[in-house]
Amino acid sequence: MISVENLSKKYAVRHQASRRGGYRRLSEELWNAAKAPFTALFKQPTPSANDARAVSSHSEDFWALDDVSFDVQRGEVVGIIGRNGAGKSTLLKILSQITEPTKGRVRLRGRVASLLEVGTGFHPELTGRENTFLYGAILGMSKEEVRRKFDEIVAFAEIDKFVDTPVKRYSSGMYMRLAFSVAAQLEPDILLVDEVLAVGDSAFQKKCLGKMKSVTGEGRTVLFVSHNMAAIESLCSRCLLLDRGSKDCEGRPDDVIRRYMGLSNAACSGAVDFGPETRERFGPREFAVLHRLGMNDGAGNPLRTVRMGESVEVRLDVEFKQSGPGFEIGIAVVNMHGVSLHYFVSPWEGLHEVSSPGLKTIEVQIPAIYLFPGSYFLSVWVKRQGSGYDDAVHEALGFDVEEAALTAYPNYFARYSHNSQVYSPSHWRFVEQSRLC
Repeated sequence: MISVENLSKKYAVRHQASRRGGYRRLSEELWNAAKAPFTALFKQPTPSANDARAVSSHSEDFWALDDVSFDVQRGEVVGIIGRNGAGKSTLLKILSQITEPTKGRVRLRGRVASLLEVGTGFHPELTGRENTFLYGAILGMSKEEVRRKFDEIVAFAEIDKFVDTPVKRYSSGMYMRLAFSVAAQLEPDILLVDEVLAVGDSAFQKKCLGKMKSVTGEGRTVLFVSHNMAAIESLCSRCLLLDRGSKDCEGRPDDVIRRYMGLSNAACSGAVDFGPETRERFGPREFAVLHRLGMNDGAGNPLRTVRMGESVEVRLDVEFKQSGPGFEIGIAVVNMHGVSLHYFVSPWEGLHEVSSPGLKTIEVQIPAIYLFPGSYFLSVWVKRQGSGYDDAVHEALGFDVEEAALTAYPNYFARYSHNSQVYSPSHWRFVEQSRLC
């Protein structure tokens, strides 16, 4: 149903910077546009090589996809995984004929439908009823087809009381639920899905997952992109891993997911520095900025592998821009399915005040890691209590857990499963050393 041969996509990335070291402001661009007619009139000289405001620009080639090949058979559900920027969405946009490939060939056999940007095409001034017909038309459904399925769409989206209300008054969850409900009624031969199961609350996500399972059970060919490893394992019969635009491997979902986790953890040496371009980072960073995260053993040596039940030390370099009480730092242990298993939060242990602004190192002593063997991540965040994240990095640091004798912890491991969420004890303190070991 899908044949991809040596597919490549190149983009030209343009860089423009001035000698003073940054991009020009919007006000500068508007001023330059306003004075352009007078520049020629008075024959002002062009910037010289010595002009401190002279602007230089250049471009470089960026291969979002590089020589990717694979085939998908009729009725097969194939998952595509990889880090942000690996080329997953670019691949689906080429298959959807939204963009053209630079090299290579794609052959599709049958009617194709895409769920790439759920809700694209909704008009805020139109009601939910009107947008249902509009969005259905954009997705390729006939008016009669939308009318026949309208009641089912509204019931699935759970917006029956607000169907005649303009969508500009909808909450973001209602908006996305309606959009997914319309898109879920498509009946194509090939369905391309890009991370649409993250809409709505947990109950609606379960409904979405159930709908996707019913679609795959009807014999349709599905290409499914997601960061939800549990959904990939549940829905897909085969999986493809992309890394930096190239195909790394393909095979059984559990094998490919382990390979993905191995790639994510391979570069980990027990510590990670955070820069502005750190992936999965979010927050305004107005109160505090995360600089570095590390995991050590009791002797201060960097750790990448931990034994079951072993004690560990986590250290964070945090730059505080303000002093005072009411701050919160948290650490979560995340498994390969993206599920947070353990939480360590500073206020619970009495650490919720910073004496002065500046770069601080915080040490977190964890008496024992109660985890089964496997690969895991540490996610970290900082915020003021009662407000949103000021700086957070999801899946910041990877590590592995090795099997060990369970004689000291038999009751714990017998009681908790691989996906248990536990608020675990820890000990927090500021340390004088401002650089991680």
